[in-house]
Amino acid sequence: MIALISGKIVYKGISHVVVDVQGVGYRIFIPLTTFYEMPEAGQNVALHIHTHVKEDAINLFGFYSEQERDLFQLMISVSGIGPRIAMNILSGISAPELLSAISTGNVGKLVNIPGVGRKMAERLILELKEKVTKKMLLQRDAAGAVPLPAGDMIRDDALSALMNLGYKNNVAREALDKVMRSSDGGSLGMDELLKKALKILAG
Repeated sequence: MIALISGKIVYKGISHVVVDVQGVGYRIFIPLTTFYEMPEAGQNVALHIHTHVKEDAINLFGFYSEQERDLFQLMISVSGIGPRIAMNILSGISAPELLSAISTGNVGKLVNIPGVGRKMAERLILELKEKVTKKMLLQRDAAGAVPLPAGDMIRDDALSALMNLGYKNNVAREALDKVMRSSDGGSLGMDELLKKALKILAG
């Protein structure tokens, strides 16, 4: 079972990449969160892999962090959620935010993800809340704190404000994510966050 692939990126697309490992090219499906973090084609990358075996195919799903891969594996254990849906969920929300939403039973947060309805959100919480909470407690014991996303409430308020201005959820979320990444985790006030996001949306 392949757990990690390290090599040169020969193709980088939104839904998958091809990584050359000593002359062998591996096609690896990725979520958008991993796409944004990866270097460009021609550079080296290491991806954490989930190997999905079907009767007629062996598919590789790659993630920039172990946390994303672990969440993917948890989600596909839920009834009615396969790899495609799990990848869609990870493309619409960061791993720390997803952990937080499931552990706190935040249905509203989950239904904001494109393609996730209320029944699916409730099923994710019902089947994964205990597992996710245990995972977060273990991370807290190891690192001294539960890894909740910085500025989560401010980001949610900013997202709501942008949607009230007429921007679609996924478009506004992507702009806010770009601002948050460019701040290198630094705290941003609501005004500054909105100003920078609107600048991105304006092109």
